[in-house]
Amino acid sequence: MRSAPHAKVALVGDQYNHDEPAHPRIEALLPELGFHYEWVPTRGITDDTDLSGWDAIWVVPGAPYHAQQGVHRAIRFARENGVPFLGTCGGFYSAVLEYAQNVLHMEETAELGDELGPIEQLILPPTCVQSADHKVGLSVREGSNLSAIYRGATRVREILQCNYGMVQEFLDKATQGDVRFSAWDDAAAPRALEISGHPFFTACLYQPELSSTPDSVHPIVQGFLDAAVANAGRKTSVSA
Repeated sequence: MRSAPHAKVALVGDQYNHDEPAHPRIEALLPELGFHYEWVPTRGITDDTDLSGWDAIWVVPGAPYHAQQGVHRAIRFARENGVPFLGTCGGFYSAVLEYAQNVLHMEETAELGDELGPIEQLILPPTCVQSADHKVGLSVREGSNLSAIYRGATRVREILQCNYGMVQEFLDKATQGDVRFSAWDDAAAPRALEISGHPFFTACLYQPELSSTPDSVHPIVQGFLDAAVANAGRKTSVSA
């Protein structure tokens, strides 16, 4: 991994809100790799929040978040401004919901605010596994950005703690635009998405941070951090 102390990563989420095992893992990993990070609490992200100082945005696990719309604002900023974006666990469905609400203007998300109450009918009951190393098999879409990250692999095994989902009819409608699902579990439930033509926009319900160490970084995390370095370099060149 390239050392990049100048690259700054925003961790969008609510620190330790559900005793997430991912939070301390991410906090330990990024400095070891030479990256500066800072927590950006979801309640603190308003329409006036300036997110331009960050080289990349990571919506970390921890749903339900304290302020869902704060999460959406961060995702929208990354999506519209070409800022490298990674969403893991709850960040995956947040990326789906942000696009459905702000781009597709889907009726199902019209009343969605900071609480998930208005979309409760879309959420399927979760099956959560407490083990931080529980892995499931996933099929990766051939030719996708995700497949390229996996060096052409179309079958992988990943850590998936919370196997919750959303109504399939809604998910089918929510991917009419630029967002495309790129991985599915063996029950055909979507577990990753991406946007093509973006420097890096990937979200997955599984948690690559839990299988990352400073000596062996998961390829999704690696790709995200490489994109952060590239974005920092572009910003430096423009300001020089």
